[in-house]
Order: sequence, then structure tokens, then C-alpha cells
Amino acid sequence: HHFEATLKSLDSGSENLEELRHEAQKARTSYVAASQRLTERRVKAAQAIDQAVQAELPPLKLEAAIFRSHIEALEESDWGASGCERVTFEVQTNPNTAMGPLHKIASGGELARIMLALKVVLADADSVPSIVFDEVDAGIGGAAAAAVGQRLSRLGEDLQVMAVTHSPQVAAVANQQWRVTKSDYSATMQTSVQALDPDARKEEIARMLAGAEVTDAARAAAGQLLASENSGKTA
Repeated sequence: HHFEATLKSLDSGSENLEELRHEAQKARTSYVAASQRLTERRVKAAQAIDQAVQAELPPLKLEAAIFRSHIEALEESDWGASGCERVTFEVQTNPNTAMGPLHKIASGGELARIMLALKVVLADADSVPSIVFDEVDAGIGGAAAAAVGQRLSRLGEDLQVMAVTHSPQVAAVANQQWRVTKSDYSATMQTSVQALDPDARKEEIARMLAGAEVTDAARAAAGQLLASENSGKTA
């Protein structure tokens, strides 16, 4: 029986080969059609994302920055389950610099704010349940810090958002605030995290506004900031 099967396969080998060629061609045609549809949708999505992210940048004090989704066609040998192209995010942070990959061109503070803009734009499409921002407000103040706070607050309506911040405008929009302190009175540095009740929180916001010496004016400003930032908002 074994020899019969071998002989049969030798006799019908060319037919099998032709059938396999036909199947391979069919699979390729189907793949190309599906990946072309994907490319078309990517190009549309990229235009929408670029426009939406670009609109988020000026309030975050990135007026000169240009954001762009770059879609690069791949060689056929590199085609795969993700389609026929590679998608990267590029940025130009000011007119004197070249456009380049986001992670290489943007500084730490810029990168954090551009990522915040991206997360705000992609919030509905992103399945990540929690986001941590570390010093997303570094090097900015005033209206730009308030804009960062507002966007964190918006994200916080659908996701769990944690932010490490020195900005009272950012801290004031949160639902819950913790004070992180470091002490080195022992042989090793110790970090402690303390949840703040409403009174302690107001005092901490006042300290963030005024520095080491907390004044009554700073306490009043802190109360105002907490009241205005949290009226009808969640973070």
C-alpha cells in the first residue's frame, strides 16, 4: 500500500503542484485586496489623526510643532499580518529642525505632551485601561499647565489616569491626590506616599502655589483653584 501511494503521488505530482500554485495565487490575490483596503483606511485615519493631534498642540505650548503619521510601503518580502506598510509617527518641534521619528526628535517634556495629545485623540480607540504620566507639565506653567490638566481630566472620564506633577493646576483637576515625600534620615532613602483628605489637599495645593511659606492668600487661591477645576468635572 505504501508503494502504491508513493507511485500514485509521483504520477499525479504535477497536478498537485499546479493545484498548489493555483491556491498560492488565490491566497496572494486575496491578501493584496485585503491589504489595499487596509492601506486606504490607514491613509484616511492618518489624515484625521494628524489634524486632530495638530489642533491639540498649540494649547500645550507646542505652537511650532508639526505632527505627521508616516506610511511607508514595504518590500513584498516584508509583507505580513499587519499589511504592506510600516506606520510611524513623526514630528518637527520647531522650524529649524528636521522632521523625524517622534521618540528621537522630541525632548522629554515635549514627548510627554505630544503623547498626551495622541492619547486624548485616540482615547476611544485605545483599549489601555490605565495611563501614567510622569512630569507631563515639565517646563510649562500658567495656561499651558491648565491645558494639560484639562486634557488629563478628559482622559480620566474613560480611563484610569495617574500623573506625577509639580503643577497646582494639574493636581487640582484630579479626583484623588497623594503627596509623595522622600526622606534620608536612615541609611537608605525612603519614599512615603500619603493620601490627602480635602483639608490636607487644599494645604498641599497652597504649598505648590506659594512654595515653602504657605500664606492665607495662597490658601484662598488653592481653594479657588480646587473649586473651579472640580466643578462638574472628573479626573
